[in-house]
Amino acid sequence: MTIVNLTPHALNIHASNGSVREVPPSGKVARVATRRVPGPSVDGIDTFAVEFGEVEDLPAPAADTVYVVSGMVAARINRTDVFAPGELVRDEKGQPCGCRGLSACGA
Repeated sequence: MTIVNLTPHALNIHASNGSVREVPPSGKVARVATRRVPGPSVDGIDTFAVEFGEVEDLPAPAADTVYVVSGMVAARINRTDVFAPGELVRDEKGQPCGCRGLSACGA
């Protein structure tokens, strides 16, 4: 099985058996299109509403391949071959160092 990391960061995926699999970024990043719409000024500070659009740069399904995307992308997709990083794992200093498995997605 091929795991394609469509996030900009290396993923350290912690398995239940204690092993850790590092998946480097693929060089492509799947994203949700956004558009900023100006809103009212608050005490001289500009505000914006964010409108979310379609998912961009997510490859079509491929045999024996899964894609790992951000949680935001995963929330907008309903495919069995697309996952988000699982629960955050932190090191002894409290810094993020990986994820516990992968999370299935669904719209």
